Amino acid sequence: MCELLGMSANVPTDIRFSFSGLAVRGGQSGPHRDGFGVVFYRGKGIQEFRDDAASCQSPVADLVQALPIRSTAVIAHVRQANAGAVNLENTHPFHREFMGRHFTFAHNGQLPGVKKLRLGRFRPIGTTDSEHAFCYLMAELERFDRLPTVAQVKAAFGRAAKVLSGYGVCNLLLSDGRALYCWRTSKLVSITRRAPFGAARLEDADMTVDFAQVTTPKDVVTVVATAPLTDNECWTELPLKRACVLRAGEWH
Repeated sequence: MCELLGMSANVPTDIRFSFSGLAVRGGQSGPHRDGFGVVFYRGKGIQEFRDDAASCQSPVADLVQALPIRSTAVIAHVRQANAGAVNLENTHPFHREFMGRHFTFAHNGQLPGVKKLRLGRFRPIGTTDSEHAFCYLMAELERFDRLPTVAQVKAAFGRAAKVLSGYGVCNLLLSDGRALYCWRTSKLVSITRRAPFGAARLEDADMTVDFAQVTTPKDVVTVVATAPLTDNECWTELPLKRACVLRAGEWH
């Protein structure tokens, strides 16, 4: 299995703390050593970093943890390969352009038989069942002749995720920069941080941050992960098999 990390915030936010906790699980405290990737949304543009090496040993992951990139939407992934070779084209997150927007996708789980699903014009570059699932999801969006609203993306995402869940474990994150769309069939938890902020301590690394020192009273940040990244906060499971949407750090 792989692990997911997503973030949605109402102001550009530094995610190095959460990413540091995820990166350790990429081959050190966890078995997910077959590559990692992270995509930051900045306006309509994205900054993408990926490597097919374990994130716990990757200079690229070290760079991500050193750069104070601030974003309102982030998707990250550490991979434990089950389907497809260990290489860059099979490394999540995957992204495609649609109607002038970058759509980014990451998956945790296994979907045997999913390649039987027919695709539209979007085709996989690699060989994973995850990327095939993403292209199937994008086929749902192809039904629109203009950029769909967030509500329309949520509905299309939910339809596709329901079908994909029939093939196996299907925990999903999708973003178009406007929102973060989530789907859980087994493991996906979240935490929303808002004033009054406190200190958080990573579960897998010796790192603590006092968010009161690095935020303003108006900040709202929600982090979504496969498993809790901190050991002194209360994380909540996402609803089972239901499309959920985060906008500006709030659930809608």
